[in-house]
Amino acid sequence: ERTGAVLKYVPACSATGGFDLDAFAELITPNTKFVSVQHVSNVLGSINPVDEIVEIVRSKAAPGAKIMLDACQSVPHMGVDVQKLNVDFIAASGHKMCGPTGIGFLWGKESVLNSLPPYKGGGEMIDEVYMDHSTYAPAPARFEAGTPAIAQAIGLGAAIDYLNKIGMERIHDYEVELADYLRRRLEEVKGVTVLGPPVGTERAALCAFVTDAVHPSDLGTFLDVEGVAIRAGHHCCQPLHRALGYSHSARASLYFYNTKEDVDDFISVLEDTLKFFGSLGSDAIDEADSDDNFVPLF
Repeated sequence: ERTGAVLKYVPACSATGGFDLDAFAELITPNTKFVSVQHVSNVLGSINPVDEIVEIVRSKAAPGAKIMLDACQSVPHMGVDVQKLNVDFIAASGHKMCGPTGIGFLWGKESVLNSLPPYKGGGEMIDEVYMDHSTYAPAPARFEAGTPAIAQAIGLGAAIDYLNKIGMERIHDYEVELADYLRRRLEEVKGVTVLGPPVGTERAALCAFVTDAVHPSDLGTFLDVEGVAIRAGHHCCQPLHRALGYSHSARASLYFYNTKEDVDDFISVLEDTLKFFGSLGSDAIDEADSDDNFVPLF
């Protein structure tokens, strides 16, 4: 609203259930100044083709166009080489990578960061102060005014060391196997529609799904009683859900500490819960499925 920028959105590909690269290429013009994209979709589980996205932007967008990569769903699960990706900014969150809540990080190219003005004033972010102006410290200090989240930063550093000790390639390879197993097991459950790429396509270790038998909120509550934790809601992706024709979905997410036995337990409880709601009759299901009655748990 301040700058008058025109926002464009990339649709999900109906054939692959992932990023529509052809549609994206059509949207990029010499007027494009900024591109923001997820590395991994937290709803679809699709892994976006960052190399090809960057190539399109660098060849078709305005000179100096910047690329922001949301890597919250990729950094904890695979190796991410900022030099190889050649984007301008990368953001990730601490709690998704075994770290504390309330902290994350923004990585940026040094030259780009130092060209940006600080967004907040305070201690440690200035260089020289005069009566009529100030100069600012080099990045990252210019963006870290005041007392930092010291404990959280130490905790995040410990989490990163822990993941690196296990090995990001090892984590990724294991999760690829888990993700495929989860996707195939969900395909076996009658009445469940899984969002995102089809069986056999590499995806992140998560599956969002919908079912006509029960609203995601009720499903999440019943599974929780049985000791199975899923997320129910729109997962901070309301426009995507609308585009897919759903208001909400349920999502099962896995990490390196999960096993195929965990997936089997989830599927067993899911099937039992769906059978229970199916036995209630259509009137009860319609009432439970009303969005007016929906209270997001997370």
